[in-house]
Amino acid sequence: MQAVLNRRLLWVGGKGGVGKTTVAASLAVLAASRGKRVLVVSTDPAHSLGDVFDRSLGDAPRRLLPNLDAMEIDPDIEVEAHLQRVTQQMRRYAAPEMMQELERQMRLTRQSPGTQEAALLERLARLMIDDTAPYDLIIFDTAPTGHTLRLLTLPEAMAAWTDGLLAHNRKSAELGKVLDHLTPKRGRDVATPFDDPSEDPLNDLDERTREVATTLINRRRLFHQARRRIEDTTACSFLFVMTPERLPILETDRAVRTLEEAHIPVAGTLVNRVIPTDADGAFLQARREQEASYLARIDTLFARFPRPSLPWLPTDVQGIEVLEMLAGKLEQQGF
Repeated sequence: MQAVLNRRLLWVGGKGGVGKTTVAASLAVLAASRGKRVLVVSTDPAHSLGDVFDRSLGDAPRRLLPNLDAMEIDPDIEVEAHLQRVTQQMRRYAAPEMMQELERQMRLTRQSPGTQEAALLERLARLMIDDTAPYDLIIFDTAPTGHTLRLLTLPEAMAAWTDGLLAHNRKSAELGKVLDHLTPKRGRDVATPFDDPSEDPLNDLDERTREVATTLINRRRLFHQARRRIEDTTACSFLFVMTPERLPILETDRAVRTLEEAHIPVAGTLVNRVIPTDADGAFLQARREQEASYLARIDTLFARFPRPSLPWLPTDVQGIEVLEMLAGKLEQQGF
């Protein structure tokens, strides 16, 4: 499992309430203690990363320990920034009498389904492909599994959306040439610019259409680049966190199979809140017997993965001292 911390990107996911944030924070503390420059990022709109560290976090990285920064992405900020860019672009071409209606549409867009997910993915994609960022490891503390899977599969949906928008543009003939030159099936990497600028088919478009096409194609390039990073087993891995209970096991099994079908590398499954062997009492004995059956099921379902575990603690996880203790236990588990 130590190789997990030697990759550039680590996604920590799982069902809500299983302790993903605690595990992500503990792994970040462990990696930082080894001299790695680490950024741990919360992508869950219901942030708890700052609570775990007992520090106030925001939309920009904050230094918590030597080599360790943390941040909580605010989807609302991302949506607002994106809509402002769109509005500024429209002002250049729309008639003044249309702006009131266009701005009303922008306000409605803020509440549209998928708006936050799309804005969040764009921010994550920029983080994933930014090789100039001063970090050796970026750990993503993700939202519950279903939300995470939508984020990981959104690049294809966004690419299809931009293709459709371009195809239905009134300049579709000219824009069709652009897509023909930029789609991977035609032999060109969608993320690779033209070696000879004179070959760029965008040159044949009028200024307005060229600007729209460039914006959409650049977003598509961004999503494809991010997806390739996610699929790169040398750069990225996904660690699932679960508790030894029925529902987390079932959801993790479904999620792992979905990621494997999408060729996204799964590094392992971490079993959290295992009852310590020295716990006593009849109640705990009954819980331990039930837990043993679930642990056996985990061993059967996920035999192809490493399966480290963490004990159930007598107190809440809050503060760096507790995280350092958990980091030590993770190190003993092979991280």
